[in-house]
Amino acid sequence: MKRPRPVRRALLAVACLIPLIALAAWQVLPSGRDTLTTVTVTRGNIENSVTALGTLQPRRYVDVGAQASGQIRKIHVEAGDQVSEGQLLVEIDPATQQAKLDASRYAIENLKAQLQEQQAQHALARQKYQRQQRLAAGNATREEDVQTARAELDATQARVGMFQAQIRQAQASLRSDEAELGYTRIFAPMAGTVVAVDARVGQTLNAQQQTPLILRIARLSPMTVWAEVSEADIGHVKPGMTAYFTTLSGGSRRWTSTVRQILPIPPKPLNETSQGNGSPNSTSKTGSGRVVLYTVLLDVDNTDNALMAEMTTQVFFVASQVKDVLTLPVAALLGSPGTDQPIARVVAKNGAIEKRAVRLGISDRLRVEVLEGLKEDDHVLIGPANGSGG
Repeated sequence: MKRPRPVRRALLAVACLIPLIALAAWQVLPSGRDTLTTVTVTRGNIENSVTALGTLQPRRYVDVGAQASGQIRKIHVEAGDQVSEGQLLVEIDPATQQAKLDASRYAIENLKAQLQEQQAQHALARQKYQRQQRLAAGNATREEDVQTARAELDATQARVGMFQAQIRQAQASLRSDEAELGYTRIFAPMAGTVVAVDARVGQTLNAQQQTPLILRIARLSPMTVWAEVSEADIGHVKPGMTAYFTTLSGGSRRWTSTVRQILPIPPKPLNETSQGNGSPNSTSKTGSGRVVLYTVLLDVDNTDNALMAEMTTQVFFVASQVKDVLTLPVAALLGSPGTDQPIARVVAKNGAIEKRAVRLGISDRLRVEVLEGLKEDDHVLIGPANGSGG
């Protein structure tokens, strides 16, 4: 059965169009062999820095403790209050200390009365001895009686001296008891802000074995960043080095400072050291998988109180930096920036690829400073030279 003539004509027309469409597509679409991935040499800033995490702490603070045992009667401040030096902070029930002080005073009065008695005995002994001396001059007494009177005089004199010493000892104890009574009223040792209160009214304190901590006073300016730098990077950080940091709440704001101190050993966690050392918890671990972190301290003014204790910081220790220089991505180089002769493959306008030796400056691990070998707006090949198409 033969096809109708119009159908045969349509099929013939389609068959003729297929080669034409293929030819047009080959001319319009780019060849995969000619696709090259390049980057442009541009001007920018390069900063070689060491990064670390840190924690903010007040530079100056004091933990206020109790030197007297007893029940807390009143706490005059709360966390966040501003206090001045010498301001009354806490009162402890002074009943025990007052009773001890009264007992010391009564003991001194008793010793003074005994001293007066011994002084009277001493005066009487002196009179007896003098009378025996007069009798002995007229041969009216025995030598034994004279010696007895002399011994009694010396004995009473010694007892007078003993009671005088006991009174001085009791007076020293009295001063100690007065000091202990004074410890029941705790005053601010410095001006600042109450940042923590760890005790409550009615709580009983025992100062015999360890000083109980009641509150902490700190000056919130300047603040200190306790930055934890890994052992791989600590060799690049030096005292006096410029550094800056950011906080989660500060947005794009940067605080600039300099390195004040590098602690020689990693800090221990607070629960392994004495109270009040002020160092944040170390993230160092023990065992084969431990991470050794060294603490670096830097101070910063906090006049606007934007920084708060225990804030987390991202710290950048600037080893070197340059501005408005030719830069290139490190990935566009054959050989790392630290090698003797890194190579850049420059793509010309006609597609030709020229290999050039370049001299490099500092790097921030992503981009590197170009000193020689390239100029601004040069197109440098990145990745394989044959592109993605072979």
